Amino acid sequence: MTTRRPPMGHILIDTPPENLGPTKHPGKPQSREGSQAPIQDLREWLARVEELGELIRIGQPVSRDEEMSAVSYLVAKQQPSPAVLFECASGFEKSPIGARLLWNILGPSLKRIALTLEEPPDTPTVELIRRVKDKLKRRIPPREVSRDRAPVYENTITGAEIDLDLLPIPKHWPLDGGRYAGTGDAVITRDPDSGYLNIGTYRMMLQGKSEVGLYLSPGKDARLHITRAWEKGDPIYVAAAWGIDPLFMLVGSQTFPKNVSEYEFAGGIKGEPIPVVRGTTTDLLLPANAEIVIEGIIRPGSVKAEGPFGEFPGYYGRPEAGAPLVEVTAVHHRAHPILTNALMADYPSCEQSGFFSIIRSAKIWDDLDKLGIPGIRGVYSHPAAAGGFGMTVISLEQRHAGHAAQVLALAAQVPGGAYYTKWIIAVDEDIDPTDMNEVIWAMASRCNPVDDIDILRNTWSTWLDPTQNPPDERPYGSKALINACKEHRYLPVFSKRTTLRRETYERIAARWKELGLPGQAPQVRAFEEDRAVVYHEIGGFEPGR
Repeated sequence: MTTRRPPMGHILIDTPPENLGPTKHPGKPQSREGSQAPIQDLREWLARVEELGELIRIGQPVSRDEEMSAVSYLVAKQQPSPAVLFECASGFEKSPIGARLLWNILGPSLKRIALTLEEPPDTPTVELIRRVKDKLKRRIPPREVSRDRAPVYENTITGAEIDLDLLPIPKHWPLDGGRYAGTGDAVITRDPDSGYLNIGTYRMMLQGKSEVGLYLSPGKDARLHITRAWEKGDPIYVAAAWGIDPLFMLVGSQTFPKNVSEYEFAGGIKGEPIPVVRGTTTDLLLPANAEIVIEGIIRPGSVKAEGPFGEFPGYYGRPEAGAPLVEVTAVHHRAHPILTNALMADYPSCEQSGFFSIIRSAKIWDDLDKLGIPGIRGVYSHPAAAGGFGMTVISLEQRHAGHAAQVLALAAQVPGGAYYTKWIIAVDEDIDPTDMNEVIWAMASRCNPVDDIDILRNTWSTWLDPTQNPPDERPYGSKALINACKEHRYLPVFSKRTTLRRETYERIAARWKELGLPGQAPQVRAFEEDRAVVYHEIGGFEPGR
């Protein structure tokens, strides 16, 4: 059965596909620093990205099989690196659904990441992480709206009319096991015990006209929900939004407490409740402003072979193996819906790299705040480290003996940082954790490997780690804790760093453009301080010595 309902009311915004201009929200307060009101949906997000000059529209037909992903891979290596909206997939010119595909959604663009997190696009990296960290402390429950006010219910397909082959679901890499709709997505499941709703970003492979596979790594929330339901002999309902406000992708990628819904964290970041609507064939709450949502059921023990898939470390994942099979019971979509696609690849072409460096850093910092750890000046999960997973750098002001070692151990195991991370590095407060030149300098001049590196073994890793061999050793991993801080017990006699005087820096920075220097004056964290210099070198050629 197919129904068509025009969205009603002004609470939820439905911008026609031919008009992606800024959406007006009368009566809504201005957000931080006089910026625009919170983004309501993907179409409004695209309009603002276009205002930034970071959107490319491709009107000519392009193949969904490897060509769109190739464009995304190559564009991500450019600076600036725009989002790419394919208006038409080859072979789907006359499709009744008329789906479009968005790639390189956030890519390596800090401007688009900041925009998605409801912050000014020019916000400096560490300040952006700090603001998002503070937003994660604020949780706002979602707001349920009626179905006639949900843009995603503009079209509904159920029963025998469901045909996912009508969608230009793409193939990303040459050796992928199939076509993947769920990449830049939001998968919704309910905990069978507590009833809370989880939102995760998981891949979903097309398995038939009304079937998709759902791949879940060990320890992930949806996998725990499915396992628990099957232990009881029960089916479990699932929904997936395949065209979303990119904020859902950021929030869905993180590990939060298992009794609080990601809807609440998304609301906290946006500063207002997320509008949700109840499903038609499930009791799940769906993102009301999504472009396209599927609902389905996973029956006990229902598994079908899935994979492989080119994954975030820049390698193919495990060979074809069983994954839970979703029987699709309903498809809802807006007119000319936009499928959001996240390419997994080497840096910087891995879609998750850029936004992971922000949202994961903020989550780890927030976890340390919750533990009452003082003196944290910055946290950064480097985007080049296997999609942002592999390395975390923490800048801190050392306040007591063992402070750096404590921070390293906790950052390695808090919920936001425990999964996969191999390298955790602590640096002093004068080091910018986002500047790898400074981090490497600190490692070379403040870290003595024999004393300052510790190893954690049998930690939470992933089947996708190619260094764990034979493969059956996965997903157990290890972590290196690297203390690249000045040795605390010898701080009074540690060699003095060469630094600029603050007043000198400020004079030069103020005259930067006048002097014809390129760009803007680089930010500096460390300046000259009044402190006695301790010279350690001995042995010279002075007469008499």
